[in-house]
Amino acid sequence: MTLRCTKHNCKPTMIRRPPTVICYICGREYGTKSIAIHEPQCLKKWHNENNLLPKELRRPEPKKPEVRTITAKGFYDLDALNEAAWTSALSQLVPCNICGRTFLPDRLIVHQRSCKPKAAK
Repeated sequence: MTLRCTKHNCKPTMIRRPPTVICYICGREYGTKSIAIHEPQCLKKWHNENNLLPKELRRPEPKKPEVRTITAKGFYDLDALNEAAWTSALSQLVPCNICGRTFLPDRLIVHQRSCKPKAAK
């Protein structure tokens, strides 16, 4: 929020962020124009990384969630779309069999190198 002068009793103005869309593969936010460029590249990267994983950690290809909710003005409901995309991105996470924390499959391998069971007190 940006404040204006107090001398004239002006009201504060709200700075609006441009709308963003969450990638259903990686969970990161992108602008509404750049998401169309990002998603095919992200999916290609996902396939490359998935193919390098051991067979037991390979995951099925993430499916793009279909959200058909259209508002009265004819726009897609960005909140519903983002919620579905975030849920899809979270479903890609795999739990560590030692501590239970969740990771992307390629990061789980790195994590497990240093993960130790908690010592009993």
